[in-house]
Amino acid sequence: MDNLPSNVMFDILSRVPVKTIIHCKCVCKRWQTIILDPYFADMHLSRSPAGLMINHNYEKDMRSSTIKPGILKWVEIEDESDYHYLHHDLLMSLDLNLGTIFQDSQILLVGSVNGLVCLWQFGPRGHDNTYICNPITREYMILPRQQYYRDGYAIIVYGFGVGLKTNEYKVVRTFQGDIPPDSTSTSRPSLLEAEVYTLGTGQWRSLGHVPYWLCGFHGPFLNGHAHWMVVDPDSPEKICAFDFDNETFKLFPSPPVENIAESRIHFRSLGVLKGCLSQSDTFDSQFTVWVMKEYRVKTSWHKQVVIKQSISPSLDWVMWEPMYLITGLKDGTILMVYYEDKLLEYCPQNQTVEDTKLFDRYLDAMAYRPSFLKLQNFRAETVHVF
Repeated sequence: MDNLPSNVMFDILSRVPVKTIIHCKCVCKRWQTIILDPYFADMHLSRSPAGLMINHNYEKDMRSSTIKPGILKWVEIEDESDYHYLHHDLLMSLDLNLGTIFQDSQILLVGSVNGLVCLWQFGPRGHDNTYICNPITREYMILPRQQYYRDGYAIIVYGFGVGLKTNEYKVVRTFQGDIPPDSTSTSRPSLLEAEVYTLGTGQWRSLGHVPYWLCGFHGPFLNGHAHWMVVDPDSPEKICAFDFDNETFKLFPSPPVENIAESRIHFRSLGVLKGCLSQSDTFDSQFTVWVMKEYRVKTSWHKQVVIKQSISPSLDWVMWEPMYLITGLKDGTILMVYYEDKLLEYCPQNQTVEDTKLFDRYLDAMAYRPSFLKLQNFRAETVHVF
């Protein structure tokens, strides 16, 4: 293979499994040079298989004073039109519990784009840090402390994405403060501010006032935008989108508002299923999935799935807490997380919800596509290795 042209070597190596590529770096200097080349990272990303990134905190105990950050676990998905298979390799896990900077804090997954993962660290000892990491290359960077953080009751909403025109990776964060802890859910925050961080610049920039009251710790990224649910009861649309190129917040077409009179609960959340923005509505009697077939076209919202509680009698507890859409597979399966407890899948063939039994208790998950994009490519950033 030493006699093969470089372009052929790039093509061959970009097609092999990620774990094999990691070992290939140790074969010879030429292979290592190819794998570390930004062109190789772009070529591999275009062929990178879809998967999941799980933050599994099996030691979490709300009754204990001990707080653990958890373990990042990459789940590979063998996804075919007639079957799928989820595989977790222990060797590809990243144990955040071993990092001294993560001690006595919690870690929340707030975004994943092109193999990069955005993490938010928070905890009772004043932790409020944002990290960008690549679990495959084991690199991470710590962003500077945010401008709007201060003591007191507040809601933080994150978004992580890349501009379609500028190709700049950015973290956007809204600070929704001055909400009394005992206030009603309709009490609008008196402070709604936003700031954005462009990777490679070394500083946050203020975006000023945000006109919409948002909910959800993170906004799913699609088509150069992050998306969140809008809380304002009088808003004509119930979704807001942030444009990473123009750095603007705008209302986004939402599906029809669905109400079930006898239902005592109603949770809504957003996700991306097979390249389409999707919304889930959780009631205590059913779970509905809406899919936007054409991006930004309101009339293209389609009620794709209605899961009745009675069709999954063994999971009669499912409808009592929020379910979050994670990703959709070729055979129609929908992967989702029930609250923080389990990774579930909706099986379209028999119209039931099943427990994958891959992880149990205290997990967060999002769609993830592994890459070899190196954080050293972003100038003005200090990069560390786990």
